[in-house]
Amino acid sequence: MEFLVSKGDYSRYFKRSLLLLSVCVIVLVCTDQDYYSLLGVSKEASSREIRQAFKKLALKLHPDKNQNDPNAHENFLKINRAYEVLKDEDLRKKYDKYGEKGLEDQQQGGRYESWHFYRYDFGIYDDDLEIITLDRGEFDAAVNSGELWFVNFYSPRCSHCHELAPTWREFAKEMDGVIRIGAVNCGDNRMLCRIKGINSYPSLYVFKTGMQPVKYYGDRSKESLKNFAMQYVTSIVTELWAGNFVNAIETSFASGVGWLITFCAERGDCLSYQTRLKLAGMLEGLVNVGWMDCGTQGELCDNLDISSSTTAYFPPGATINNKEKGGVLFLKSLDAREIYQEVMQHLPDFEIISAASLEDHLAHHRWLLFFQFGESDKSNVQEFKKLKFLLKDEHIQVGKFDCLSSPTICNKLYVYQPCLAVFKGKGTGDYEIHHGKKILYDIVAFAKESVNSHVITLGPQNFPDKEKEPWLVDFFAPWCPPCRALLPELRKASKHLYGQLKFGTLDCTVHEGLCNMHNIRAYPTTVVFNQSDVHEYEGHHSAEQILEFIEDLRNPSVVSLTPETFVELVQRRKREEIWMVDFYAPWCGPCQALMPEWKKMARMLNGLINVGSVDCQKYYSFCHQENVRGYPEIRLFPQKSNTAHQYFSYNGWHRDSYSLRGWALGYLPQVSVDLTPQSFTEKVLNGKDHWVIDFYAPWCGPCQSFAPEFEILARNVKGKVKAGKIDCQAYAQTCQTADIRAYPTVKFYPYQGAKKNVLGEYIDSRDAKGIADLLNEKLEAIQNKGKRKKSRNKDEL
Repeated sequence: MEFLVSKGDYSRYFKRSLLLLSVCVIVLVCTDQDYYSLLGVSKEASSREIRQAFKKLALKLHPDKNQNDPNAHENFLKINRAYEVLKDEDLRKKYDKYGEKGLEDQQQGGRYESWHFYRYDFGIYDDDLEIITLDRGEFDAAVNSGELWFVNFYSPRCSHCHELAPTWREFAKEMDGVIRIGAVNCGDNRMLCRIKGINSYPSLYVFKTGMQPVKYYGDRSKESLKNFAMQYVTSIVTELWAGNFVNAIETSFASGVGWLITFCAERGDCLSYQTRLKLAGMLEGLVNVGWMDCGTQGELCDNLDISSSTTAYFPPGATINNKEKGGVLFLKSLDAREIYQEVMQHLPDFEIISAASLEDHLAHHRWLLFFQFGESDKSNVQEFKKLKFLLKDEHIQVGKFDCLSSPTICNKLYVYQPCLAVFKGKGTGDYEIHHGKKILYDIVAFAKESVNSHVITLGPQNFPDKEKEPWLVDFFAPWCPPCRALLPELRKASKHLYGQLKFGTLDCTVHEGLCNMHNIRAYPTTVVFNQSDVHEYEGHHSAEQILEFIEDLRNPSVVSLTPETFVELVQRRKREEIWMVDFYAPWCGPCQALMPEWKKMARMLNGLINVGSVDCQKYYSFCHQENVRGYPEIRLFPQKSNTAHQYFSYNGWHRDSYSLRGWALGYLPQVSVDLTPQSFTEKVLNGKDHWVIDFYAPWCGPCQSFAPEFEILARNVKGKVKAGKIDCQAYAQTCQTADIRAYPTVKFYPYQGAKKNVLGEYIDSRDAKGIADLLNEKLEAIQNKGKRKKSRNKDEL
C-alpha cells in the first residue's frame, strides 16, 4: 500500500514513524542480544563468515555436548535462530531494518541438527581457500564472468558428497589458476539448485560463457576430473621450429602479446604436456605458450645458447640476438603456479591516465578505472591484468588514475579511497563505483553489467531534487551484504525501464548528511522519487520484484482507502462484490513485510476480488471505531452479505501472497458444478458441451489447495467450457471407470459430434491460466478441424 504525501509531510511523517519504531525496537530487540553479537560477527560479515562463526558456536554450545546445562537447549535455539535469519538475504534485510519485530510472520523454528551433523556435515568447503563457495546472489556473476568454472552442487546430508570432498579439495589445488573450482550448498541455496535443475547430489557441472553447462558423469577420481575439465581449456600450446619461431617473436611487438616457450633438450627436465597446457589456460589472452624440441631444432637452440631443457618468457619486442637486452626471462621452476606468478609480475601494468586527458578518454570509450593514491598504492592484484582480455568483447579499456595528481577530480567523483569504477563512454557524469568483492570474477561481472545498464553513482551535485523525471534511488552502505546483493538486480531492472525511470545509488557512508536529510535509518533503503511523491520499496532483492513494484506504482493494484471511500466502496459495495482490506500502520515491521506480498496478491486477484488498505496511523480514530486492535489486520468482506459490516478476519500463520490468495478465493461463490455418476454420464459423456473435470478426494491436501485454482479456471473458461467436480470418495466407481489414479486429476472432455470417451484427455497442470491456455488451444484445433471438414464436403459436392 502506498500513499502520497508532500515533502514536508513526508519529513514529519518519518519523524513520527521513527519515534514509534524506536520505541518498538527498544522493547522487542534490545531485550536480548543482537543476532550479529550472538554469532560474534560484524554487520558486514559475508555468508561464509556467518556459517563459519555459527559452526564454531554450534560445536561448543550444542545440547549434545552440554547435557548437564538446563539452559543448553534455549541457548542453542538463540544462535540457531540468528543463523537462520542472517544466512537468508531477505530475512537479513528485514532484521537489519526492523529487528525481530519485522520477523514476526516468519516461523521461529525450534528444530536443529545433531552435534555430529555440525561437526562433519555442515559447511563442507568453507575452510578451503581454493574452492569458492557460491551463494544465490553471486552464482550468475561468477559463471558468466568469461572464466572457466567447474562447480560441485552438493547437499550436506549426502554421503557421496562427503566421499567426494577430499578428492575435490586435491583437484581444486591442482587446477588453481587454470579453472575456477566452485561449490554450491543446495541445503542453503534450494531455489538456486532448483532453477539449475539439480535433482541429485553431488552434481558436477562445467560452466563457461557462451557454452551450455556440461554435466560430468565419470568416476570421481582426481585424474578423471582433471581430464574432463581440461577438455574445456580452449587455449593451445604451439609447437615451434626454425621456420615459425623468429616470426612469432617478431610479430609479438605488434600484437602486444609475448611468448612463454619451453625448450626440451636431452639434458634437464622439460615441462610436461599437462603443465604446458595448464599454463596456456592460466595465461590465456595475456601470453602465448609454445614449446620447441631441441633434438630436431638443434641449430636454433645452439644459437640461443640453450644446452639443457629450460623455459623462457619473451616479452613483446624481445631481441633474439641479445636476450639480456631484449628482456628475455629464463625460468628455473617446473611448477605451473610459480611460473605463472613470475610471468605475471613481468607483464606491463595498466595505462595511467593523466588529469589533463581524463575527460577526453572517458568521453569516447568505455573504461574500467582503478583509482589509486600515489605511486606506492599497490591496489591491484597481478591477476587483475587478465581484465583487458576478459573485457575485450565488451570494448572496455582498463586503466589507472592517481588521485594525488588531481584531488579535485576525485572529490568531484566522490572517490576518497582506493577503488575502481566503470565509465560508460559519456564522460565523467555517467559512471558507477564498484562496491563488490575485490576478486577478478566479481569485477568482470560488475564491469559487464554496469556498461550495459543505466545505474549511476549519485552525490549532492547530481542527486534528483524536484526533477520532472522519476528516479529510483538506492541508499546503501558498502559494508552491508544485502546492499551489495541488491546492486546487480538494480542494474537488470534499469535495462527494462530505460527511458521511463532513472536509476542511481547513494553511498550513505560518504554522503551521511544527504541520507539523514531523507531519514534513511537502514540499508538498503530503495526509494522512488516522482516529483513530490515518494514511494519506498519493501520487496525482495530481485529485478522481477522491483519491476513489479514500479508497475504497481503506475497501475496500483491496491486501493488506498480513506474513511469516506471505505464507507462508499466497501460498506456500500454492490451485492456481487468482494473486498479484502489491510488495516496497517507504516511504522509496524510486519506491516512493512506484508506490503509487497499484499500488492502481489492483489494483482493475482485482479478482476475477482477488490483489494484495499487503510493507514491506521493517518486514520487512527476510524480504525479504532472499526475495532482494529493490532496491525496488520486483514479482513475479507464477502458478497451478498446481509449486513454491510459482516467480515472474516485472516488468522493464518503465513502472510505470503499465495497463502492469502488461497484463503480469499475460498469465499468466492462456486462456478463449477458438483457432478454425480448420473449427471456425469448425462451432461458430460452424452452432452453436447465441452467439459473440464476436477476429480478429487475431500481428505486430499493438494486437492484442497487446487480447489480455488479450479474455480478461477471455471471463471476463465465460462461460456466456452463447462467446469465440473467429482468426489472420488463418494463416487469411487465413476472415478475408477475414468482411470483416475491420483488426486487431484484434471481431464478435458471435448464434444466433437459424438459420445465422449469416458477416459477423457489428461491435463498435466495445476495452474488456472496454464490450463485455460491449453483448453483454448484445443478448442481452436477442434474449430479448425471442423472448418476443414466442411471445406472437404463442399469440394465433394
